[in-house]
Amino acid sequence: MELARLDLNLLLVFHHLLREKRVSAVATVLGMSQPAVSSALGRLRTHLDDDLFLRTQHGMAPTPYALQLAEPVALALDGLQQALNVRAAFDPAISQRSFTLAMTDVGEMYFLPVLMDALAQSAPGVTLNVVAVTSASLGTDMASGRTDLALGLLLQLQAGFFQQALFRQPYVCLMREGHPLAAAPSLGLSDFAGASHVRVIAAGTGHGRVDDALSEALARQGLQRRIRLTVPHYVALGDVLGHSDLIATVPERFAQRVTAPFALTTRPLPLAVDGSVIHQFWHARLHKDPGHQWLRGVVAQCFGDEGATTAPAMPATAA
Repeated sequence: MELARLDLNLLLVFHHLLREKRVSAVATVLGMSQPAVSSALGRLRTHLDDDLFLRTQHGMAPTPYALQLAEPVALALDGLQQALNVRAAFDPAISQRSFTLAMTDVGEMYFLPVLMDALAQSAPGVTLNVVAVTSASLGTDMASGRTDLALGLLLQLQAGFFQQALFRQPYVCLMREGHPLAAAPSLGLSDFAGASHVRVIAAGTGHGRVDDALSEALARQGLQRRIRLTVPHYVALGDVLGHSDLIATVPERFAQRVTAPFALTTRPLPLAVDGSVIHQFWHARLHKDPGHQWLRGVVAQCFGDEGATTAPAMPATAA
């Protein structure tokens, strides 16, 4: 169809329906009545000869054609918005903007206390909404604008995304202070392998790759861990280790957050395992957005190692 025959306001309704999934929510965001939103959707369905959205118990679900249109429409609207606001500046001191960040449970423990304190000092009106990086729709959510920034070791964010390396961290062995293996300043390989371990799967992140590398390194020595407990995330790990003789292999900065509260201690791993590089990721559509640039700067200032560089995202295996 010819673009000249299409009311561009209909695309704005389409874009917000993708984000909000409910006619009532779109009406509130755009300052329209619900019948007006429904009418706009009906006109767009006629123009494009597709249902675009189907009603479900969870809201309006996009059709495959609507999903194909999602990113091009979002990019086009974002480009128009940036062109119209080319002189607009972002003032964190008075902004009421809300940003959505994706991170793991480890990320919540490590990033959020520091980040919220920084925002309280420089941007008291700015709010954050946190979602899980394990969502299968993370890339789509970032491309459509539902998620602004992702933090972590995320192998799935490649083409179309920018990344900034924040810091590299080793992995350490974590245990309670009174653990029998805590009496020595270092761990022997056989003691480590023979101890009872908690294994954290952390699906949807790159931490599983480190765990696999540890298993492979032990196998080359003819050893394997005694896995007594497997958990899907890190959130309960401090309490579990504090009340048992289990040990766990964890990112060093997670260990720094839980040693004091749960009376834990760390020891270096008894064999070499590559650490992980933690990045912040964002979609190309937000690369020049002033508010987003400010947020990325705050994250880099709070957590970035000196000399971190920004570049188009490469596959995580090359990071």
